[in-house]
Amino acid sequence: MKHRAFRPATILGTAALLLLAHLPQAHAEGSDNPVARGHYVADASDCSACHTVKGGPPFAGGMAFKLPMGSIYSSNITPDPTHGIGAWSEAEFARAVREGVRRDGTSLYPAMPFPSYARISDSDMHALYVYFMKGVQPVARATPAADIPWPLSMRWPMSVWKTVFAPAVQSAQQDVNRPFPDPAIARGAYLVEGPGHCGACHSPRGLALQEKALSGSAGTLFLSGGAPIDGFVPTSLRQDRRTGLASWSEDDIVAFLSTGRNRKGESFGGMTNAIVHGTQHLTPEDLHAMARYLLTLGPSHPAAPAWHYDPAAAAELQRGDATARGARLYVDHCAACHRTDGKGYAPVFPPLAGNPVIMSDQPDSLVHVVQSGAALPGTARAPSAFVMPAYGRMLSPQQIADVVTFIRAAWGNNAPPVDAATVAELQKSAPPPVLDGKPVPLN
Repeated sequence: MKHRAFRPATILGTAALLLLAHLPQAHAEGSDNPVARGHYVADASDCSACHTVKGGPPFAGGMAFKLPMGSIYSSNITPDPTHGIGAWSEAEFARAVREGVRRDGTSLYPAMPFPSYARISDSDMHALYVYFMKGVQPVARATPAADIPWPLSMRWPMSVWKTVFAPAVQSAQQDVNRPFPDPAIARGAYLVEGPGHCGACHSPRGLALQEKALSGSAGTLFLSGGAPIDGFVPTSLRQDRRTGLASWSEDDIVAFLSTGRNRKGESFGGMTNAIVHGTQHLTPEDLHAMARYLLTLGPSHPAAPAWHYDPAAAAELQRGDATARGARLYVDHCAACHRTDGKGYAPVFPPLAGNPVIMSDQPDSLVHVVQSGAALPGTARAPSAFVMPAYGRMLSPQQIADVVTFIRAAWGNNAPPVDAATVAELQKSAPPPVLDGKPVPLN
């Protein structure tokens, strides 16, 4: 979780568990109303994060996705009959969402997470269709054409890709309805593997950009950490000791999904969007179900040693010794919020000591946060917003490398050092810092 104290939410009651045993679909209070229920499914599926441009009308599309071969744009999924999906039947809608096939029969690019959405139940799919047809305002806005050059723009190869890598709807739903130890975990598996499509970011991908595992039944690669996205590396959501959720409790996960912060860290990058547009709107029961499921996923690297706090770096800084590489930069720019002992002031300023993001083999996320800053918006359950400044214009690549190296080495983190060349290369591929809504160039 694409990187936090909170009162524990109410534990699932016995009656709720009995209901959940027979209701794997995403539901909300007042779910007898199909529009309200469909709205809840849309939140659980994080539809708004991709189909709503900031400041634009809901679900009107147009968000750019930069791929190695060019850019594609999210589609208009409002009920406008010309530019949206207003003329689509429910069967056509379901086929697009779960199978990646457009109304005209051509294939969608797998930027649309249909391999995960194949797990969405028929009843949830019906509610989702009703919501988009009756609960969303139509917007007469055309989707920009993809700027992928020919012959890469041909879509027929996507049909081959789907045949090889995307599950059939029936097999996907059989998989998500496999036996689980209790109904809450089954519910959590449905939300995480299906509507929540967590694996789209947090699972590794192969040479064809396919997810190497689509569910917990496929082995320990599922949710073991993903490839960099916009300068951030999605972490492992499994019980990995140093780089996963082994030190997180059920309440820690619930707090993070509902507020973007907890006693362990804070969200950043795409995970913040997923929380703001999606998980913060889910019920406490569903959030606890997701957390309980994640806690069942064993480590992908079971032999990795556990993190143990080492006070040596804190002791050096507290007695005025800042001779270690990057230590003076840390004292001058970081210690006021994250403290000389690296423990921060959670949930306002996250701890750096023992933070899975810090200990990752890939320093991308930490480098990007130091370079470009980060903003944690308020949520319904945690309305305060916090901003970390961008140091990309203040510090050189060498200085960023030095302070990042100090953070990765201190307090028992013991992660490899970072050099200036790596920082400079990451700066090229990551988006620039944003000030007042506008990108700020670093040179």
